[in-house]
Amino acid sequence: MATLTINGQPLPSPYKDVEFIIETMVNSGRNANGTVVGEVVGRDNYKVNNLEWRGLDAAEVSRILSLLQNFYITAKIPDPVTNGWKTIAMYPGNRTAKPLTGWVDDEGKPTRYEYLKVNIIDCGVI
Repeated sequence: MATLTINGQPLPSPYKDVEFIIETMVNSGRNANGTVVGEVVGRDNYKVNNLEWRGLDAAEVSRILSLLQNFYITAKIPDPVTNGWKTIAMYPGNRTAKPLTGWVDDEGKPTRYEYLKVNIIDCGVI
């Protein structure tokens, strides 16, 4: 997969199964005949789902999580609509880092991780 960037910093290639979700928000309801009536609100919003990295060392996990510690991030992602790149304001969802059993330093801190997982979600800024 192409390289995503967060705040201008490249991320390693994800493990697999990344999904690009495109959401069209609609202000809608139904009229007296049961027909959907509404209109598009804003622009399409993007979510990069199932970002996962495997076997990273502690320094790389720390680097990625540091890039994601602010609520608002600037992400450059592949855009499946245009087959180009899209740079947008996003925010990270839950971040999960699972240490590899037995991979610890003298102080008991993890030195390698089985995986790091995160989703990044469009802020909807127009």
